[in-house]
Amino acid sequence: MLTRHLLKQASTCRHFLLNSKTSSPFLTKSILFSSSSSSPESQSPANTFVDDKVKDQYPTGTSISIDRSALYNLPEHSHEPTSDSELVKHLKGIIKFRGGPISVAEYMEEVLTNPKFGFYISRDVFGAEGDFITSPEVSQMFGEMVGVWAMCLWEQMGRPKQVNLVELGPGRGTLMADLLRSASKFKSFTESLHVHMVECSPTLQKLQHHNLKCFDEDDNSDGVEKRTVSMLAGTPVSWHALLEQVPSGMPSIIIAHEFYDALPVHQFQRASRGWCEKMVDVSEDSMFRFVLSPQPTPATLYLMRRCKWAAPEEIEKLGQIEVCPKAMDLTRTIADRISCDGGGALIIDYGLNGVVSDSLQAIRKHKFINILDNPGSADLSAYVDFASIRHSAEEVSEDISVHGPMTQSQFLGALGINFRVEALLQNCTDEQADSLRTGYWRLVGEGEAPFWEGPDEQVPIGMGTRYLAMAIVNKKQGVPVPFQ
Repeated sequence: MLTRHLLKQASTCRHFLLNSKTSSPFLTKSILFSSSSSSPESQSPANTFVDDKVKDQYPTGTSISIDRSALYNLPEHSHEPTSDSELVKHLKGIIKFRGGPISVAEYMEEVLTNPKFGFYISRDVFGAEGDFITSPEVSQMFGEMVGVWAMCLWEQMGRPKQVNLVELGPGRGTLMADLLRSASKFKSFTESLHVHMVECSPTLQKLQHHNLKCFDEDDNSDGVEKRTVSMLAGTPVSWHALLEQVPSGMPSIIIAHEFYDALPVHQFQRASRGWCEKMVDVSEDSMFRFVLSPQPTPATLYLMRRCKWAAPEEIEKLGQIEVCPKAMDLTRTIADRISCDGGGALIIDYGLNGVVSDSLQAIRKHKFINILDNPGSADLSAYVDFASIRHSAEEVSEDISVHGPMTQSQFLGALGINFRVEALLQNCTDEQADSLRTGYWRLVGEGEAPFWEGPDEQVPIGMGTRYLAMAIVNKKQGVPVPFQ
């Protein structure tokens, strides 16, 4: 770059000298003419400029060289390592390239699913040794009850011979493994299934393959794709990065458990000039910080849509609003598939049946932290706006119906989890019984478990009322269990 700059300056000076009608003492002092004893470097084609007019004015062998003393001295480049992670460098690079802040949604998406550095991409974040525990990791009964729901829906669909059983964001594959294991006795159901795991993380795909006890069939037939089969129920299993990649043309039973909460949200804050989107920027001390957008952003269209669905008095009392365009768009995709092919979707997540204000949170090793603290080292999630899901689905087609939400406690209780835990307690050790009671409370209880006698910091916390369940189905199949 320095060489190009010098050449350009030299060329400009030469052009000025050759075309100027008067000589300039200042310019003469700035441009030095050296004798033929100059170094070989000064005689190279890149540094030598010869012209007939110059030859007439100066002796043969004279060349033009550049006085570099007046050039801007670039600061020395530091090779000292920085403490920034690769993801932090990547985020700062995006902000610098854009010349301004990025949305909270883009920040969240990069942190969770960046192909190289994303939180979900290269690690197992679930369970006691991970960053958070999900319902399937709490007890096998959760996956079993979801299996009961799926079989009931299949019955209402008329027992089709071919069904896509789709799980969005399957985590370790625990839910699907418990579902298939408990349903394996019902051959007519499992033989109709083709399991589709929608998962973008290669690390989790391998873990799911292992936990579903999958094996790849040996098939030497030309043009025939090799199948992967789960030994839990003899069902074929496929993996996809997106729901749109799951084959259509047959009914689908879609399960989205703690999937919507990880979809990126846009945050808006009420200001004197109206609703402004909250953005992530880099401060002068190179730390991430929140700022407000000075003008409307593309996500404002989704804010307007969300406000249209809410009562004016609900919006008036809020100082902040979260909207999730990807949740709205995903719901429309699900509803369109169900409308065309039949089937249904079950959505279970923590959230609200109304406008969500300010819920975005970061969890690292089961503790809440600042969401801008060391991005990529913690899970980011936000409350799910179930009212928004309902409206998004209902706008797609009159052929679908939306049911719920109801609490997870109501959902699991109506499907028979109380009877299931009693049956399991009949034939187990004392240690297993304690684990069953603890798991049961976490799934359906509220607050701290009253029976707990262990350390206070390990007391089971019930998720029964914090989590909500909603179903989207084709109207032809009637009202799904247990939403009647």
